[in-house]
Amino acid sequence: MVPLLTGWARLDQHSAHGTSLVGVVFTGIVGALVYGNGAAVDWQASLLLALGAVPATIFAARSSARIPAVVLRRFFGLFLIANAILLQFKGVVPVTGLLDGAAATVSLVILGIVVGGLSGLLGVGGGALMVPGLALGPGFAQQVAQGTSLAAMVPSSAVGATVHGRLGHVRRDVVFPLMLGIAAGSWFGGSSALALPDRTLRVVFSAVLIVLGARYVFRTGRPAAESA
Repeated sequence: MVPLLTGWARLDQHSAHGTSLVGVVFTGIVGALVYGNGAAVDWQASLLLALGAVPATIFAARSSARIPAVVLRRFFGLFLIANAILLQFKGVVPVTGLLDGAAATVSLVILGIVVGGLSGLLGVGGGALMVPGLALGPGFAQQVAQGTSLAAMVPSSAVGATVHGRLGHVRRDVVFPLMLGIAAGSWFGGSSALALPDRTLRVVFSAVLIVLGARYVFRTGRPAAESA
């Protein structure tokens, strides 16, 4: 969403990050309702993720105006590409369902902290990081991982958007049309995902991760746009 806002809507980097988080809130609400209706949301896990993500998002969003994001963004892109590759081995080699009990609970909070920090800094929902973490760690099915991540991103993105709004980083004139497009896209995408087999959905999701990761790694911009 951030590349679209900086390219199509011509927002500066900080405004794109803040406005994107507003869009992520509505993506999460609509998507979680669709997945929840299909019994593909682990609500307890989403609460644990949010427990870690909310404070991390607040801290990162407040720090975003001072921290250059170019290096972090490129490392994040490489991480997405690595996860895309690793997801294809789910069920083939023992890289899934490695954690259970208290370890799984703690891992969800830690995953929330990591995702919340990246969300506050980069203006992303964090699903690209959260979904592989849920699929490879606790061993969630792909649909449940995606539904749970959508539910978890709502509170953290909401507080992040609030912080960015107070910093003047939310463009209200862009928010309403963004919401309309997101509502339609989230409903259609969520409904389509529930109808796909787990393997097919993992291939599609991995392809998206590789494209996003490549954008993070190779995207260049003006130096002024690299602090976020």
